[in-house]
Amino acid sequence: MPRSLRNPRDPCDPPENARPRRVAQRGRNTCRTAQDALPNATWITCLACFLRTQAHQILFNNCRCRLLFQKLMEKTGVLILCAFGFWIFSMHVPSKMEVWQDDSIDSPLQSLRMYQEKVQHHSGEIQDLRGNMTQLIAKLQLMEAMSDEQKMAQKIMKMIQGDYIEKPDFALKSIGASIDFEQTSATYNYDKARSCWNWIRLWNYGQPPDVILEPNVTPGNCWAFSGDRGQVTIRMAQKVYLSNLTLQHIPKTISLSGNLDTAPKDFVIYGMEGSPKEEVFLGAFQFQPENIIQMFPLQNQPVRAFGAVKVKISSNWGNPRFTCLYRVRVHGSVTPPREQPAQSSYPERD
Repeated sequence: MPRSLRNPRDPCDPPENARPRRVAQRGRNTCRTAQDALPNATWITCLACFLRTQAHQILFNNCRCRLLFQKLMEKTGVLILCAFGFWIFSMHVPSKMEVWQDDSIDSPLQSLRMYQEKVQHHSGEIQDLRGNMTQLIAKLQLMEAMSDEQKMAQKIMKMIQGDYIEKPDFALKSIGASIDFEQTSATYNYDKARSCWNWIRLWNYGQPPDVILEPNVTPGNCWAFSGDRGQVTIRMAQKVYLSNLTLQHIPKTISLSGNLDTAPKDFVIYGMEGSPKEEVFLGAFQFQPENIIQMFPLQNQPVRAFGAVKVKISSNWGNPRFTCLYRVRVHGSVTPPREQPAQSSYPERD
């Protein structure tokens, strides 16, 4: 037991306030009594000291327990306050957490899902577009091949038909050219080309004169006039400075009769202008049926424009009943031709 916890007044010690005389008188008695009662006093004193020590320890432990209990209570209160605050926090925060989760997690996830769906949708569209592009490329290649084949076929047809005339045609019906019926011979009335009912003639299947202004040159699609002499006058849509005239007939290989005796032979070309019609001689020519397309440069080319052309046929190649014209083309320009400067026979001097 530490000295600080012992009682300052020990029973074994003499009292401080005792008088010296009494101590001197009773010194012997006390010592004698102490010697007699030494065994009993020592045991009692030890027991008292032990009990006192235990009591002090118990009190000290109680004090420590009290302090520990106080500290424990303080900490327990703090823990209770923390738990209460956490409970309040847990009661009010989840809604905010859910909102935060909705705003910070659900929205990005939804947007990511939407983007993923859009990407998948667009990828599908891209694949479809690729397929369509592949099909279009294949079709374009096929069309190019077909166009090449058509171009080759046209070239071959041109070579077969001999249609090498690459000049503007001012006698086309599609651009406004027409026939002057007053200056044109009558159409041949062929008996087998009539439509009859009970010996009553209804109409004639013969082609009119303006068929010669169309590019469709097939057997039977021609204008026929009676005999071997006739004429046709073509009115153009505008005045033209004439330079050439082309006649076209079907080849002998596709002729139904097997010959070309209905083709025109000798003919004369006139340019017509003014009222009354003024006829200007432009040339006399002969058509050779072996060449199905023939272009004739005009022998007389006056520097003036004409609004009409007359083709006057004086013979054919042997058919006494009628003559056929398949197509007539008129070439020239709407502007006056450029005059070429006359070249001097003398060389120029330096």
